[in-house]
Amino acid sequence: MATIIDIASKDGRFTTLVAAIKAANLVETLSGEGPFTVFAPTDDAFAALPAGTVEGLLQDIPALTAILTYHVVPARALAAVVISAPSHTTVQGSDIAVKVEGDKVMINDAEVIIPNIEADNGVIHVINKVIMPPAN
Repeated sequence: MATIIDIASKDGRFTTLVAAIKAANLVETLSGEGPFTVFAPTDDAFAALPAGTVEGLLQDIPALTAILTYHVVPARALAAVVISAPSHTTVQGSDIAVKVEGDKVMINDAEVIIPNIEADNGVIHVINKVIMPPAN
């Protein structure tokens, strides 16, 4: 198999996410042993952010790092584990909310569109929005 970074880099739907991970110097971390669960926004999810948001974050590495680490749970959580709890604490330190609505799984206000892409060091769940950590 491969690491979360290997899979995201080769996939083609995560070029913005991978560029952001590189800018925030998180490649080594997410290539490490883990385990990690990454709620990975697609390029379309990043494109849906207000104009200039991504460019601004690439200039504000602490904010970028906070947002990226808010998409990571420090455990291997397949979909059955994700939906077994109402929330999970992220690497960033804040919780993400989990809600099951019919056959949809929501992480805050983002829908999981592809669950359970397994990697050597964890699992990726593809989401359709970039989730933002709560303001301090």
